[in-house]
Amino acid sequence: MKISAMALIAYTTLVLVIVTIMASMNFPFNWVFCLTLVGQAMVVYMVYKVLTDNYQTSKTFEDFYEDHPIGQKDH
Repeated sequence: MKISAMALIAYTTLVLVIVTIMASMNFPFNWVFCLTLVGQAMVVYMVYKVLTDNYQTSKTFEDFYEDHPIGQKDH
């Protein structure tokens, strides 16, 4: 099963939030330490996955922001 880059970002964020909660609730050090190592490895893999993802888009720099085009004037 292939995991998308966005799913990997969500899983990594979840693991790191769980590490933070476990550390603040005084879980045993070995649990927090092991999950911290897993979280750091997930961050490295997440960065690799996002940078090498085969994502194609038709947008260019001329499109700027979709909700606020360059030529639009604020009132």
